[in-house]
Amino acid sequence: MRLAQRPPRGTFLLAIALVVVFAAQSYFSSRIKSPSFDEPTHIAAGLSYLETGSFAANRQHPPLIKEIGAVSLLLGGVHWPDTAEAQNLAQTGTSLVGNWIIAANGPDRVMFWARLPLILLAALLGVLIYSWGREILGEGAALGAVLLYALDPTVLAHSYLVATDVGVAAFGLLFLTALWRYVGRPAWSRLLFCGLTLGLALTTKFSAILLLPVAVLLVVASARWPFQPLTRHDADGGPRSRWVAVLVMCLAAVLVIQVVYFSPTGLASYVEGIQAVNTDHYSTYLVFMAGQLQHRFASYFLVAYLLKEPLAGLVLVALGLFAVLRSASLTVLHKLFLLAPPVFLVAAYSLFADDMGIRYLIPALPFAFLLGGAGLAWLFAKSALWVRGMAALLCLWLVAAAAGIYPDHLSYFNEAACLAHPARIGWDGGTRCGPEWLDDSNVDWGQGLRQLKNWMADDGRGRPLRLAYFGSFPPDVYGLPNAKNEVQELATHVRADAGLYAVSANYVARIPALAARESPGATHWLAYTQPVAIVGHSIYIYDIPR
Repeated sequence: MRLAQRPPRGTFLLAIALVVVFAAQSYFSSRIKSPSFDEPTHIAAGLSYLETGSFAANRQHPPLIKEIGAVSLLLGGVHWPDTAEAQNLAQTGTSLVGNWIIAANGPDRVMFWARLPLILLAALLGVLIYSWGREILGEGAALGAVLLYALDPTVLAHSYLVATDVGVAAFGLLFLTALWRYVGRPAWSRLLFCGLTLGLALTTKFSAILLLPVAVLLVVASARWPFQPLTRHDADGGPRSRWVAVLVMCLAAVLVIQVVYFSPTGLASYVEGIQAVNTDHYSTYLVFMAGQLQHRFASYFLVAYLLKEPLAGLVLVALGLFAVLRSASLTVLHKLFLLAPPVFLVAAYSLFADDMGIRYLIPALPFAFLLGGAGLAWLFAKSALWVRGMAALLCLWLVAAAAGIYPDHLSYFNEAACLAHPARIGWDGGTRCGPEWLDDSNVDWGQGLRQLKNWMADDGRGRPLRLAYFGSFPPDVYGLPNAKNEVQELATHVRADAGLYAVSANYVARIPALAARESPGATHWLAYTQPVAIVGHSIYIYDIPR
């Protein structure tokens, strides 16, 4: 069942140290970053749930993560504004209330309290990866998985945000771990825990519904390929019918939904929320990838994964997949638990999700880390010194990637993004070439305003700034110009007027492609003008002379 021999007892302490390293990176990055695109909405919605009892705001996302952030905010003395204007805005524009709450109470204070429990939840995900990895692959692979997790730019970028992606990954893995233990030794207590953790995942993000068919597959497979023949005691420890087990899990999950919605009609509210998903998205929106604009790309998430995950991690995942598939010590059910969830999730996202960032793949990444850990354990188990040396170099490469991009993990791209421009490869990998490939939350989600404020204080020399900002939080809270019309001007003017420009990486990616559609044959100035600085890896500074 294990790919390598059990390492020394210090492995557990190393794993905890890696989780602490992860939490430290997450915390200190969070103190540098301004509110990202969705955070004001989630902050206001969470406070409105707890203090008004109404779940009308932001129905297209379940409430659990927002409630967790709101509990922390209340402990920090931040409250929902008890005004008629706030109530009206909550129905149509929760982000406006969120912006007011953040500005009125101070961005640093609000973001500290709102993000703190999410950092702890992300650290819990690292503990879960190690705990389950020990059971399914062994100590060495589990430690390798935590190493990949602790240094992964994608997870680090979203670990502290008041958003749903890392949360659904944590509760989803908790549910699958509980299901693993239940099918290994059925018991009513374990079955009920499966249902409770399923409910937590479902109330974190609506895409967690994809866990239901995965769970059915794994429960049915456990009857066909059990870990080992069940004793009479084991068989009497839970329901004899697998379908009864699935039903009990679902009923327990519904109970959690009712509790999270504070109502016996919570399931109805949940269904209404599912119907509201993507109602605020524009059907005519064009997705950007590799210089092209389309309504969607079939290969979008594959390209995002291959470009935004560290190359060393990709190598280890490929080796781990090879080792797991050919392992005779892992049963069919072991392999199904490792491979079925990520394959199903990635396929579903590719078919149905909006092409808006690698963050959609975060629930599948823990399984990639487990495979990468298996690959690392497989390399270190070899007797050849050069193979172990290669494994050590891959680990150092992971460390260099995380250190090189800190604290701007969200913008990270690996070296493959700059294969056409090798001179742009640096300690931050191929991040300089990221906007040539993808836009939106892959490159900038509005989190760089505080860093831009510091840059203007140090290098702006008091000059007027023209800002094209991709975000929902008003820049003027940080003393920056709040000129959203600059985006339209940038898109329509092929040549730039003289002046100092700060342009979000999202627009650096999109605007040349949009301009090319409007004026075929013309080259937009953003496509050939070199920035004089890149603030936080997400805001490009251009100084256009007269």
